[in-house]
Amino acid sequence: MRLDEYQWSRNPRGMHVISAFQTPVEFNRYTTAHMGWVKLVAATTDFVDDAVEFIRLGITPIVRVYLGAYGAGPFTRDMQHIVDAFISVGVKWFEFYNEPNLGIEWPGGFNPDWRNTDQVIRPLMENWLNFAEYILSRGCYPGFIPLAEADTVDRSSVLWMDAFLGYLAANHLTRFQRILNSGMYVATHPYILNHFYQEVPGGGQYSARQRGEQRAREPGWHFEYPYDPICQRNDPGRTVYGGTPMTPYGDPVGLIAMGRMFNERAATLFGAVNVPVVGTEGGIFAFRDQVYQQDTRYPAYDINSHAEATVAMFDWCAQQAPPWFFGVTLWKEDDYFSPGTAPAINRLSEHQPIMKQVPPLEVMGTLVRVTPTAPGPGPIRGEAAFHMVLLAPGLDSGWFFDTARAYWNRFRPMVTTQFGLIDLIPSTSSLAVTVIAPSDMVATMRAAIEGRYPNVWFDLIIADDPTRVRQVFDDRVTANLRFG
Repeated sequence: MRLDEYQWSRNPRGMHVISAFQTPVEFNRYTTAHMGWVKLVAATTDFVDDAVEFIRLGITPIVRVYLGAYGAGPFTRDMQHIVDAFISVGVKWFEFYNEPNLGIEWPGGFNPDWRNTDQVIRPLMENWLNFAEYILSRGCYPGFIPLAEADTVDRSSVLWMDAFLGYLAANHLTRFQRILNSGMYVATHPYILNHFYQEVPGGGQYSARQRGEQRAREPGWHFEYPYDPICQRNDPGRTVYGGTPMTPYGDPVGLIAMGRMFNERAATLFGAVNVPVVGTEGGIFAFRDQVYQQDTRYPAYDINSHAEATVAMFDWCAQQAPPWFFGVTLWKEDDYFSPGTAPAINRLSEHQPIMKQVPPLEVMGTLVRVTPTAPGPGPIRGEAAFHMVLLAPGLDSGWFFDTARAYWNRFRPMVTTQFGLIDLIPSTSSLAVTVIAPSDMVATMRAAIEGRYPNVWFDLIIADDPTRVRQVFDDRVTANLRFG
């Protein structure tokens, strides 16, 4: 299947309805702002009549099949009947499950964790596959599960997505390849905070206009976080996967970050080339009467500069985003119309949308069987080919050499604070990592390495007492032992 074969408005602007059961919709709110997408939350067939009108207006509905705190429950016959009702009036885009990396989406106080395969990953994937194949059998498009953008070890969007795709690669490789090539898309929730900026004219790529100075349809906008120049200057090498000491569990909080991750991982594991992505919730929070600066590296914004940036964001989706990124539905209707109409709606109404020119690119490359491998270095056979000393955040290489000079002189390991160096060791080689960390960071460091790089040997030295650390290294030198 090709990207240009997906049926939608080609207008990347969108908005999420207030909630389930809020029907009939005030359609003028969507037409005034020239929306091309609408996200509907369907617990019943209440929104079917609204979907008919949206389609007539040229606005493409995305229907989330909704049941609160549903966890990893199955795609039931009742849900199928709801889907059928929407399909019968022309709806093609569907979504099942919502942010399962958050406990609020699970019943009974259950604490979900990506490392819990039997209770979390397996049922989510098995039930989603059944949903996806039914949707595809009806000639429609199933959305892959959207995750909340999070970067703690148990909630990390990156680690959850890796768990999803790793399970599919290991257990349903060809089945998932068929789904990818038959009309699947990826649903993401890109709440981008203030991770955007507009260059000062003539000021270069690191300059940023302040709120009140931004203009939606003047050039110089950046929405590619974390790959934009400001982020890369501040934390070189940061990616959606993290790769730096400041981001041990990834950095997904960007407009296209999770979509990029999915496409890159899918390319490696399944031979995908361009999998469509729609942000089915997200945008820039429409805060009223306040100034917000969630990330101090980027300018603050208020409700007026929010309006300029929102217009620019949609234009960027159409003109500069990857061809697989089809737009975003703003969270959510009542935030933009109560109390009163937000300036962003007025600015969107003043500017006609820029349509996305979708090229005829294949979603999949050649469907070859790809043998899934664990990320990072390969397994150790005998001795590891490489040895790295990895210092936890707060420790530096100068401290290490003052403490363990004799050890380094004997064994000559790599010494670094950069997690990302692990990714540079090819799967054809192997690695042992000696982690030096204070006791309150041991669990974090262990999860970051063992959870992500199962083939890496984990060697720990606790750094609460510098004298004790020195003694550990001296004892290893005396015994001629690289590891304890």
